[in-house]
Amino acid sequence: MDDRYNDFDMDREEGGRGRGRGKGKGKDDRGDRRGGGENAAFPRRKVCQFCADKNATLDYKDTSTLRRFVTDRGKMIPRRITGVCAKHQRHLALAIKRARNIALMPFTVTGR
Repeated sequence: MDDRYNDFDMDREEGGRGRGRGKGKGKDDRGDRRGGGENAAFPRRKVCQFCADKNATLDYKDTSTLRRFVTDRGKMIPRRITGVCAKHQRHLALAIKRARNIALMPFTVTGR
């Protein structure tokens, strides 16, 4: 009984880390985390369009600009998707809320 191995011990001898983990997977198999190429694990970093263009302003009366940051259901799109920086996302949220309060933009879209 001492010279027999169970499956767990065999995985250890082969270099695995026990049950439930893949054999032979190392850091090289995870993909490139620096972003860029078409097969990258993370897409290229987005740039805030308000920081890039200093002439672009956020105004609650400019609904055409605000509609790009709101879904067709009326929900605000998060900054991880739009690429807006934290400072401008706060200004954007405030402008959308103000436009909703004076009925320039809808709170929700009803019907299908």
